[in-house]
Amino acid sequence: MPWAEPTGGYDERRLMSGHSKWATTKHKKAIIDSRRAKSWAKLIKNIEVAAKLGGADLQGNPTLFDAVQKAKKTSVPKDNIDRAVKRGAGIGGEAVEYTSIMYEGYGPNGVAMMIECLTDNKNRAAAEVRTALTRNGGTLADPGSVAYNFSRKGVIVVGSEGTTEDDVMMAALEAGAEEIEPHAEGFEIITEATDLVTVRSALQEAGIDYESADVEFVPNLKVEIDADTARKIFRLIDALEDSEDVQNVFTNFDLTADVQAELENDDA
Repeated sequence: MPWAEPTGGYDERRLMSGHSKWATTKHKKAIIDSRRAKSWAKLIKNIEVAAKLGGADLQGNPTLFDAVQKAKKTSVPKDNIDRAVKRGAGIGGEAVEYTSIMYEGYGPNGVAMMIECLTDNKNRAAAEVRTALTRNGGTLADPGSVAYNFSRKGVIVVGSEGTTEDDVMMAALEAGAEEIEPHAEGFEIITEATDLVTVRSALQEAGIDYESADVEFVPNLKVEIDADTARKIFRLIDALEDSEDVQNVFTNFDLTADVQAELENDDA
């Protein structure tokens, strides 16, 4: 739903209540130490691809800028980042060659999934995605049978520390953001994919730090799931992301506050 200039206070119907993004992020943080090497490898791969497509100049290549910022926030060493930029841009004789593949599937209870891969071996990627799905209650779907329910959008995540809702709204809305989803941990800002850099830049100019800025597949319609289904979905996402070829997994599930609280108790 596009934003309109609020009058007499913000329209609460427009402050979306989605919890799945934050729940998935918190789940990932809980296992990040055990997967740090693979996490870094995927961030490095993003940098290499961005540098290959748009060159090594961060200021002239916004996709590379965001890929590098994301890597820095995940504590990837600077030397690793610099080498990845050079490899991607073909500086120094090294070269990288990856193929982008999108798989569609269904998880437990029919949760829709878009599985984004970057690989140098398409057969390996296909086999690993299929295995992860079938072993964890999921299935591959025919091309187009899931994608219609997703739109390519810019997604900017802003932490709540030192940032007010009014500040985020003022900067993001004036720059063309479509939606803002407030959460206990911060804000998720949705933009048209082509407006991502404009909105991200507006936040920076307003002195608002952001945790990530990516172009993602955002569901047009979310489905609420219970805690048991959420646990199964998280196990499936873990299995998929255990593959070095899987870069991102996008789903259409949503969690109520009660379900999210139940899941947090699992980790207590």
